[in-house]
Amino acid sequence: MELWYPPSAWERIMKIQEVFQRAKHDSITWNEAAEILGVDPRTVRRWKHIVEDEGFKGLLDERTRKPSPKRVNWVHRKRVLNLYRELYYEWNIKHFHEQLKTHAIPYSYTWTKNLLQEAGLIHKVQKRDKHRKKRPRKPLIGMMMHIDGSKHAWIPDLKGHQDLMAVMDDADNRCYYAKLVQEENTRESMLALEHTVKIKGLYCSVYSDRAGHFFHTPKAGGKVDLSNLTQIGRAMYELGIEMIPAYSPQARGRSERLFGTWQGRLPNELKLHGIKTIPDANQYIQESFLPWYNKNLSVEPQEKGSAFTPCQRKDLDYVFCVKEPRTINHDNTVQWKKLLLQIEPSELRISFAKCRVVVCEHFNNTLSVLYGHHLIGQYDIQGQPLNLTKRTNHLLQKADILISY
Repeated sequence: MELWYPPSAWERIMKIQEVFQRAKHDSITWNEAAEILGVDPRTVRRWKHIVEDEGFKGLLDERTRKPSPKRVNWVHRKRVLNLYRELYYEWNIKHFHEQLKTHAIPYSYTWTKNLLQEAGLIHKVQKRDKHRKKRPRKPLIGMMMHIDGSKHAWIPDLKGHQDLMAVMDDADNRCYYAKLVQEENTRESMLALEHTVKIKGLYCSVYSDRAGHFFHTPKAGGKVDLSNLTQIGRAMYELGIEMIPAYSPQARGRSERLFGTWQGRLPNELKLHGIKTIPDANQYIQESFLPWYNKNLSVEPQEKGSAFTPCQRKDLDYVFCVKEPRTINHDNTVQWKKLLLQIEPSELRISFAKCRVVVCEHFNNTLSVLYGHHLIGQYDIQGQPLNLTKRTNHLLQKADILISY
């Protein structure tokens, strides 16, 4: 009689028995046992009384001894399976289900599909991705820039892959910056964004992937932390430009299509012209390929006009750089990586000891030390001081430099 119960009923009893044994030997509490079994503590107490009187067999559900009256007879199930194996093998489920009517088999499509899947005759189809809609373009140029990098064998005659950095306008597909670099990083991304600001002005937003130099992402694949800015995020904040993260490759479809077009054309042209080095390739891109692309593959924006605004700042070198706060030592030196930067005497203070300053690493291989809006030191990449000029110091107006940490 006990064999009449389905295997799932016995598996349930075995699990209850194992959890009860652990609780009985004080490995877990009875409340923890209830949580493991997914029931209330009161249900566990009731089960304990049943086990004490009847054993674990008393927990078997009598209803499971009888098959459901709605369950299709095995003879009919076997007939459907034989029909599929012998006459309709490799037919899709919908087509096969339609043919069952000709054999006087009235069962539903879902029942037929589940039966074939349980028998292993067809594979379960993975759940389709959610329906996506194409995002409309921004109506005005300058409203959104796309910045991205693509690793590819751009120069066929050069061993290895290179990264192509590009900045593209969402409104018309026009590419304002394109350059082959060894690696996409903070420096190359800042140079691309700075170039666009200098030639076009300030734009409203930047759309990018969630690479570490664009955003801090506490949990892999999760939301970005907009309160913890990267160096690029800090630079965009100082200029009032919004940064927008993309959460999937599909979301960056326009930049992905740009790189797809370039991958199909640029390597062939570089090989045709015998170009084998990155500097020569960048020269060809600037002089020939980029103008061709903007002329032939850009589109008309939806509206006339521009969202670009002129950049009035004179201190872009102090925006597009790597900034980090430091505290000056008692001997008026500042630690920067492995260098000690010596602060020279100044009219501002007798000593800068214990003052909070900001060290700026510029992309022209120089270093600067800022005390508030005052420039109190300039150095080469080896940490040797450079002569400060009055003209340089006057460029750093209080309204021009925003240091936020």
